[in-house]
Amino acid sequence: MIGGEPYTLGLFDTAGQEDYDRLRPLSYPQTDVFLVCFSVVSPSSFENVKEKWVPEITHHCQKTPFLLVGTQIDLRDDAGTIEKLAKNKQKPITMEQGEKLAKELKAVKYVECSALTQKGLKNVFDEAILAALEPPEPTKKRKCAIL
Repeated sequence: MIGGEPYTLGLFDTAGQEDYDRLRPLSYPQTDVFLVCFSVVSPSSFENVKEKWVPEITHHCQKTPFLLVGTQIDLRDDAGTIEKLAKNKQKPITMEQGEKLAKELKAVKYVECSALTQKGLKNVFDEAILAALEPPEPTKKRKCAIL
């Protein structure tokens, strides 16, 4: 519910494997908002946002808004996870890094959540609804004066 108004969401989780690269875009038409997700404890998934996912959705749906969503935030402070990352000279992605990338890629917003603890989960969907309801920015048209 947003502002006392109920909304129904239809979610499509698409396969990320290369085998599905040609099929995946078939699910994109009529999408009101994309949730581009990455795990905050997977630097490679964070990199894929910039290298694969945002270029793909903007290629197929240039004017459709998207949120950047950091997932698994419960693991950001997990000792075992931090240790595994450290072995590869890596660290969890910070909130600041997520916000910076969202701004760089022109995402509507950066949000984080944990499916395990449900922290931030409702906010992800509330923000998705708000992004879908916002009218797209009008494109600036060039004016031509004929004398």
